[in-house]
Amino acid sequence: MSRTPPMGLLDPAVLARIGDLSLIARTVVEGFMHGLHRAPKLGHSTEFAEHRPYQPGDDLRRLDWRVYGRTDRFYVKEYEADTNVSVLLALDISHSMDFGSAGVTKFQYARMLAAAFAWFSQRQGDRIGLVLYAEGIRLYVPPSTRHLSLILHSLERASPEGSGGGIDANDAITELLGRSGITVFISDWYATPEFVRQALGQVRVRGHDVIAFHVVDPAERSLPYDEAASFEDLETGERLSVVPETLRERYQTAIEAHFEQLSTELARVGVDYHRVETQQPLDAALYQYLHRREALQRVR
Repeated sequence: MSRTPPMGLLDPAVLARIGDLSLIARTVVEGFMHGLHRAPKLGHSTEFAEHRPYQPGDDLRRLDWRVYGRTDRFYVKEYEADTNVSVLLALDISHSMDFGSAGVTKFQYARMLAAAFAWFSQRQGDRIGLVLYAEGIRLYVPPSTRHLSLILHSLERASPEGSGGGIDANDAITELLGRSGITVFISDWYATPEFVRQALGQVRVRGHDVIAFHVVDPAERSLPYDEAASFEDLETGERLSVVPETLRERYQTAIEAHFEQLSTELARVGVDYHRVETQQPLDAALYQYLHRREALQRVR
């Protein structure tokens, strides 16, 4: 894919203050699509889109012989896609997501991201579904071309609750999967990389392409605090007294190692891993999703 990512949209903290998730999703997606030269929705259907030069491996049945007769060059026809892909959005709503130092919590950012993915997928003609999960499944909306409003309403009503996704939640999500499709996980992945690999690997085995978005608050990466303080685990309530400057370097080394190990472990089972920080414009994550979605459909 050779397109250049569009410029960043509104600050996520500004978007979060809008309050209307439908408006946020539409704003992000329409701005994102406006930044592309043409909608990258190409595949097999009946509506012609454009020509491009032939490349080795292209289907010879798609060669345009009329163009060849005029130019003595081989060109391939591309068409607007009727993709009909099933996309399941799996959003972690556990209490650890209710942390924010940059004007927006991880949960608020993840919810806006899920809404933007849903809106964009609807525009692509996909069936879209939603799972909200913590230690177990809290809500399930099965994939359908008619469920955008229900998904946005469900995201609006959601709030952080429960502890991080355990094996029960991931087993239950796997059991919900039907035909092959794309499953998009959005979480802060407070679990061992080996566990995350095992859990998402189960989804891959069921024939689904998996994209894992890792939502990180910038403070979680840098530990910017100067004063000694007591930090509370949002899920267990356990408190720990810390002098940040005495362990900042070790902490930063450990968290970067965690990120790297997550990426490595998920790559082992064919899962695409993308880390996004809550101060990043949402269109950056949407571009990553689009890029991978196109690649997956070229393989199908």
